[in-house]
Amino acid sequence: MFQPHIPVNPLPTGIVTPLVQPTVTADIAPHQTAAPVVCNHHHGPAPAPSSAVRLTPASLAVVVAGGAGAVLVVGTVLVSMLLAIAVSAASVAVCAVVLRSLLNGQHRRR
Repeated sequence: MFQPHIPVNPLPTGIVTPLVQPTVTADIAPHQTAAPVVCNHHHGPAPAPSSAVRLTPASLAVVVAGGAGAVLVVGTVLVSMLLAIAVSAASVAVCAVVLRSLLNGQHRRR
């Protein structure tokens, strides 16, 4: 019961199963692109796609309100954590003063 039992692997069977099955792509035809159509009139350059985000006044107001709300929530959390640390420090200081006065009182009585 207290001796370790080492598991024994079974004898190999000689059958090897591959982990990844090869995919056959010989039946897929290569992709051919069509030749560009040439016309006789002049085209101007294509307008460059604009990467700038366009905001309507309503969406801008929503973004500003959301940002202000996030700032208020994060500020509230940080202030509450600071207050918790301050209250803990004050209580530790009060406990230290009380213990000091108790220990000093015992030394004076002897």
